[in-house]
Amino acid sequence: MHAIEKLLAEKAGKSSVHAGEIVNCDVDIAGINDLYYQTVKSFYEMGGEKVYDPEKVILFFDHYAPCATEKQADNHKKFRAFTNEQGITHLMDINEGVCHQLMADYGFSCPGRIIVITDSHTTTHGAFGAFGTGVGATDLATILITGKLWFKVPEVIRINLTGTLQPGVYAKDIILHIIGKLKADYGVYKAVEFAGPVLKQLSVSERMAMCNMSTEMGAKTSYIQPDEITMAYLAEHNITDYKIYETDPDYEYEADLTFDVTDIPPQLAAPFSVDNVDDLSAFAGLHVDQCYLGSCTGGRTEDFAVAANILKGHHIPHGTRMILVPGSRFVLKECLEKGYIQTLMEAGATLTAPGCAACLGIHQGLLAEEEVCVSSTNRNFPGRMGHVKGRIYLGSPASVAAAALNGKITDPRPYVKGGNAE
Repeated sequence: MHAIEKLLAEKAGKSSVHAGEIVNCDVDIAGINDLYYQTVKSFYEMGGEKVYDPEKVILFFDHYAPCATEKQADNHKKFRAFTNEQGITHLMDINEGVCHQLMADYGFSCPGRIIVITDSHTTTHGAFGAFGTGVGATDLATILITGKLWFKVPEVIRINLTGTLQPGVYAKDIILHIIGKLKADYGVYKAVEFAGPVLKQLSVSERMAMCNMSTEMGAKTSYIQPDEITMAYLAEHNITDYKIYETDPDYEYEADLTFDVTDIPPQLAAPFSVDNVDDLSAFAGLHVDQCYLGSCTGGRTEDFAVAANILKGHHIPHGTRMILVPGSRFVLKECLEKGYIQTLMEAGATLTAPGCAACLGIHQGLLAEEEVCVSSTNRNFPGRMGHVKGRIYLGSPASVAAAALNGKITDPRPYVKGGNAE
């Protein structure tokens, strides 16, 4: 069996499972973000009275943080009342940040857990060897009542990464390149495992970015086998309560693909699809109105470090703006301590509250008609960050910073100092 199958089998109380089988599993963490008050409505409509375990339920105020409309504020008010009624202590209020980053910051994300959140990018937690997946309101309400949810055991695709990354090329470039080659529907309801020697070159932050975007090829979940890099992260965060599963040596993958990263240059996903990917050089010189650094894909401390190193001592040119959205208050605090935020603000960037912000087109950095944005976020559909004719190019934090430096799409490689380990 694959490690994912062993995890699902144990949570379902079975000795073994196989791809395509329907299993009913205990869920370790059930997360609700503030887009999904329907979860609470469904909970009561389905006869719910008390959540199965208040300690395993987390509410995240990240998409509406802070609220931009009265309706959003009312949503938060009703969520707060629900947590008080149910004795839920894990309420991540508007000061906290994005759910996936907080899961890592607080140590909720670790090997061997089933993590279900009302957010499609819950695949992020595969970076820790967890089974992370996103669901809708009704499924999450089911978990609140029973502590369980059914899953179809997914087939597993292995993506082997070989070679050596060029300085100035990052995990975001790798995953964009892969999505561009495989396309958005390649991994529908499959698990995507990332493997190969390149993982030793990728920090936990970079692994999170890669697993985060596996959902953009349709993946149900993602997976990276925990290794010494994972162990070091867990030890640093004093996380000890976890279980690591190992894949059997004779396991047969549904597909086994290899990508040599050595010659991959910086990538961009052009409007209006995440799989519309080309080398950044194909768009070089295009004027950029907005550079957006943040989100559950590209809003971690390492991302701000890369951007600060590129923009230090420079100023963003007239006609281009840069918005900074740390992934969490922990990221913000660390970036302030290290001076990254100050460096970027001195360069002319604007700091906003930790959260999802303009990534989903609600507030804090929306685009006008025909404006161009280079963003470290994960989606570029029409209207994703404002006007339906706003044009979003997805790239690495380095590509965002290089665009801010010059006011146009620019290859970041000449500006990266000291390689990728900033």
